[in-house]
Amino acid sequence: MRRAAPRPLSLALDSVAERLAPATALAHLQRAWPGVVGEVIAREARPVSERAGVVTVACGSAVWAQELDLMAPSLLPAMNAALAAAGAPPVTALRCRATPVGITA
Repeated sequence: MRRAAPRPLSLALDSVAERLAPATALAHLQRAWPGVVGEVIAREARPVSERAGVVTVACGSAVWAQELDLMAPSLLPAMNAALAAAGAPPVTALRCRATPVGITA
């Protein structure tokens, strides 16, 4: 009898992480964030809170906060598409704040 090859641990961990993740709009957006905004922006900014459809984004600098404020009208449709796919309520606005601690990689 031949044994099957070992399966990667990441398969099991991904499944567990998916089940443990909260079912909130913020959690769905945090998971979709790099795909929605791109890797460059995701390294400099991340969604940290959501209240009544307004998502607060912590940015690595004031320049990034201003840039995301300006980009918000083009980012919101992509965010809402990702949230709709997950069955989460839509985002109505972004609130970008410069909070550089722990943002950059």
